[in-house]
Amino acid sequence: MELVVTVAVAVGIAVLIQAFIVKPYRIPSGSMEPTLTIGQRILANRMINHPSVGDVVVFHPPAGADSPQGTCGVADEGESPSGQFFGRACDVPTPTPSSETFIKRVVAGPGDRISIVDGHVIRNGVREPDAYTNPCGDGPECNFRQTITIPPGDYFMMGDNRGLSDDSRYWGPVPDKWIIGVAFFTYWPPDRIGTL
Repeated sequence: MELVVTVAVAVGIAVLIQAFIVKPYRIPSGSMEPTLTIGQRILANRMINHPSVGDVVVFHPPAGADSPQGTCGVADEGESPSGQFFGRACDVPTPTPSSETFIKRVVAGPGDRISIVDGHVIRNGVREPDAYTNPCGDGPECNFRQTITIPPGDYFMMGDNRGLSDDSRYWGPVPDKWIIGVAFFTYWPPDRIGTL
């Protein structure tokens, strides 16, 4: 009986920790390379839902983000369903979250004014320090030169693999209530163990 109680308490504590404090995630795509690679495993701090610019976060994107071109909450921003890129990144997400879980980097927060040039974010007139990114180039997916303003309570997310990331450029900023947590540690594979 003592063993059963001990196991039950241990399982209960583990469930509570994952539900409210720290949760593990597996990286499913190459959108965060070179920072995070496919199959790498990370831990996210679930007690933080107001991240800082530069944080890597786990979140629910807006509904439609998992479609081939993403879905912006307004027409003529981001990318059209036919694959046409507009000169302005999406600044209005669809009103409901997707059930999918994404991981990206916060490149702008509430009230920031941004544009994207050759994959580099120009935030409030200053280019982000982005040595952690893979080059994007000068294609249409890398250039959204018209300035947008991030709404109050929202965060603009981009993958570090700028040319191959489905992110806020196409489906808009993410409200803080859809943020699950901030990634802070990678524990697999062994040669990548460390803080983020």
